Amino acid sequence: MKTVIQRVSRASVRVDGEVVGEIGRGILALVGVERGDGIADAHMTARKIAGLRIFPGQKPMDRTLADVEGGVLVISQFTLAGNIRKGRRPSFDRAEDPARAEPLYMAVVEELRSRGLPTQTGRFGAHMDVELINDGPVTLMIFSEGGVIL
Repeated sequence: MKTVIQRVSRASVRVDGEVVGEIGRGILALVGVERGDGIADAHMTARKIAGLRIFPGQKPMDRTLADVEGGVLVISQFTLAGNIRKGRRPSFDRAEDPARAEPLYMAVVEELRSRGLPTQTGRFGAHMDVELINDGPVTLMIFSEGGVIL
């Protein structure tokens, strides 16, 4: 599982002009599910997001989402599985089939919610317009395989 996270002042996602998810201060998480990913990867990714100390306190990065009462906006992002090594058009052979990817994406969301974090989502499989104010900027990548952060 590949996830790009960005610390944000605010973020929102629209589908067909309608806001379907939005947060104030928190983390925007773009989650890409790859073939072979499992529930352990979803849970580990969510636990990593919840526990990261990337918000300023006494130091530039020493507070978690819960510490700052932040939210999470989780967006499905199959293009993170894209391969651009050959040619000019990306290959998405590593992207998981949508019927298997959606439950794993939702498992990330549910694990975050189970930890008491206000969590919003986009709409799986839809064309989405994502708007954000990156705070810092702080952008990090999380790679999980076999339930282990790489």
